[in-house]
Amino acid sequence: MRFSKKSEYGLRAMIELTQEYGHGLVQRKILADRQKIPLGFLETIILALKNAGLIGSRRGMNGGVFLIKAPKEITLGQIIRILDGPLAPIACVSQTAYQKCEDCPHAETTACPIQGIMLHVRNAIASVLDHYSLEDFVYAQEVSKAKRK
Repeated sequence: MRFSKKSEYGLRAMIELTQEYGHGLVQRKILADRQKIPLGFLETIILALKNAGLIGSRRGMNGGVFLIKAPKEITLGQIIRILDGPLAPIACVSQTAYQKCEDCPHAETTACPIQGIMLHVRNAIASVLDHYSLEDFVYAQEVSKAKRK
C-alpha cells in the first residue's frame, strides 16, 4: 500500500506544526517553504485538516495555521484517513467506508478467500498508524538530536 503525496505532505506539515505547538502560528508560505510543499497543494491539505478539526487558522499579516488539538491526540491514522480516505486495501473490509463487492463471485458467500487476508492487512496498517501520534515523531527527533551531540 502506498500513500499519496497529499498524505506525505500532510504528515510533514503536521509534524512541522507539532514542533511549533504552543509557540504561536506558522505562516502558510513559511510552512510550504520549509517542507518543500507547493503552496497551492498545501492550501488544499490545510483546508481538509481544518474541516476535520485538527488545525485552525487566522488571516492577516500576523496570521497562520496552528494545531487545535494536542499532538498526542492526533494519530497518523487520523491524518491519512482525512487526506486519503480509508486505510483498507479493498472496500469490503473498510470500517469507515464499507462497500459490498458488487462484482465479486464471493459477495453472497461467507467464505471470501480475499476478504479474510485483506482484513488482516487493514488491521495491521490501522494498528500501526493509529498507535503513533504526532508527539511520537517530535519526541523521536529530539532523542535523535540528543544522541548526536
